[in-house]
Amino acid sequence: MANDNQRPKTTANMTFSDHIINFIKNLSFPFLPQGEIEVMNPFEDNYTMSVCEAFYKKYYNDGSKRIMILGINPGRFGGGVTGIPFTDPIRLQNDCGIPNIWPKKQELSSLFIYNMIDAFSNAKAFYNKFYITAISPLGFTKHNKNCNYYDDKNLLKDIKGFVVDCMNKQLLFGIDRSVAFCLGDGKNYKYLSKLNEEQQFFRKVIPLPHPRFIMQYKLKSKDEYIQYYLRHLKS
Repeated sequence: MANDNQRPKTTANMTFSDHIINFIKNLSFPFLPQGEIEVMNPFEDNYTMSVCEAFYKKYYNDGSKRIMILGINPGRFGGGVTGIPFTDPIRLQNDCGIPNIWPKKQELSSLFIYNMIDAFSNAKAFYNKFYITAISPLGFTKHNKNCNYYDDKNLLKDIKGFVVDCMNKQLLFGIDRSVAFCLGDGKNYKYLSKLNEEQQFFRKVIPLPHPRFIMQYKLKSKDEYIQYYLRHLKS
């Protein structure tokens, strides 16, 4: 007879981290993108998955509800490497306490997010309240450069089923559906708002300026944008 530790977990007794890990382990893109678009799936790599498991078990190993924060899709130097949204190898090791073997290259969006998390309190307190993901949990490249899902007209047209399926699966983790935050107050917010009107994922979606935009074009005002984030996230 199997003991309690050997019994498979059911949905009722799965932690938030169990849900996330099961989700990313089974992530795959349902079709071959047209043209020169390539899909980035860091979760196909065993080492990346082991690091993701360590991260999510450290910060999400409970049954608490979280508010969802949605980016665009992973980039090559942040979530596209580590598998953890807006978390480059530097922030993963120094801010989250998860050692890793990747080259310690900085990603601007990750730098902003973790500056904001430090201003919020710390990683433990932040991740206890929020779950960061993306409209597309898998990333894309074109000509070896980052490609947003909305930058390619064929990808934008074809991706809807994948986005809706991923969203519905993640809502079952224990998401507070009263509000969600959208990182990107332009095309990403426009897409999510329209989809939310149709699918009724959340009662309200609040846009926030994208970290990459802030770091690339508004760096001198970074602290003001951090306070802008905190006012909305803490309200």
